Amino acid sequence: MRILVAGKGGVGKTTVSALLAYELAEKGYSVLALDTDSVPNLAQSLGIPYEEAEKIIPLSKNEELAEKRTGARPGEGWGTLFSLTPKVNDIADSYGLRISKNLNLVVVGSIDQGKEGCLCPAIALARAFLRHVLLKKGEVIVVDCEAGAEVFGRGLAEKFDVMLCISEPTYKSLRIARKLLKMGRELSILRSFLVINKVQDEIIESLYERVFKNDNIPLLALPFDAELRRCEEAEGGVNSLPRETPLRKGIEKIVSEIMEG
Repeated sequence: MRILVAGKGGVGKTTVSALLAYELAEKGYSVLALDTDSVPNLAQSLGIPYEEAEKIIPLSKNEELAEKRTGARPGEGWGTLFSLTPKVNDIADSYGLRISKNLNLVVVGSIDQGKEGCLCPAIALARAFLRHVLLKKGEVIVVDCEAGAEVFGRGLAEKFDVMLCISEPTYKSLRIARKLLKMGRELSILRSFLVINKVQDEIIESLYERVFKNDNIPLLALPFDAELRRCEEAEGGVNSLPRETPLRKGIEKIVSEIMEG
């Protein structure tokens, strides 16, 4: 099962990705969490101390590893030849962070070479790694992606089984989510869900009907949970949230929905 967690900035997709990864791992699945944001912070949400998380070098910026695997160091200049099919099958085990018995994290960083100006060796290494893990069987892959599903493009996005598009319970946020879900369909992602996060009242049904009308996108909801704010202020990860909190219970329902399907 390969799950893409998408959404505009600030809607809580990293928090949802972390909660999803923990819930799946606790249910006995072997989970690989991937942070592909240009400003990665999934490690902190998974409970890695801030000082340690800030020292992590994303795969797409790891010049030393890129040189070892591709034969060229990033920034060596135009015309440099390097391998587009580097060895990547050991990266999750060798360079990943073991969060728990069933949960591993790899901080990939942004794979959008357009922002880098060219397809550099480090970006090539990161994309080759993603292609490899998205084709693996027997593991659940949870990808916290950068804002907008289009960063994966064709060649990667169609390898996902599920897209969770996270939105806040506002008209503007839902309109953006609708565009991202349309991108997901165009990229041939098999199943898509709208997840409205931080819900505090009962108006989301009417908002959903107003924005999505006849789109027939399954709706899931996660409640606002003040306990999460207290955990973040204490610099704790989502694993410090008690099992009985509304947010944890909401994530459990989402896992049941996507895994049963």
